[in-house]
Amino acid sequence: MTWLILLGAAALECVWAVAFKQSDGLTKAWPALIGVTTAIASVVLLTIALRTLPVGTAYAVWTGLGAAGVAAAGIVAFGESASPVRLGFLGLILVGVGGLRLVEGG
Repeated sequence: MTWLILLGAAALECVWAVAFKQSDGLTKAWPALIGVTTAIASVVLLTIALRTLPVGTAYAVWTGLGAAGVAAAGIVAFGESASPVRLGFLGLILVGVGGLRLVEGG
């Protein structure tokens, strides 16, 4: 269950990052509000996950999945580069997250 909570926190991290991008420097109210709300929710879920998981593992997974998810959103929604090298390095992040899950169990 802890890992599902952490996955939820990482998913919300993706939402707030994209919402802040859409807020145009916090000048658009709705995207800014979504960004602030989901950022708080993401940190709350991370905090819950930290009750069980080691801080280094939880933080690495949270930021790693968040970064990979936001990069994927950038490729799909904003036309950012999907070069093989970039995709390969994003894949390495996912391999690292999977490795941490195997090592930590739970």
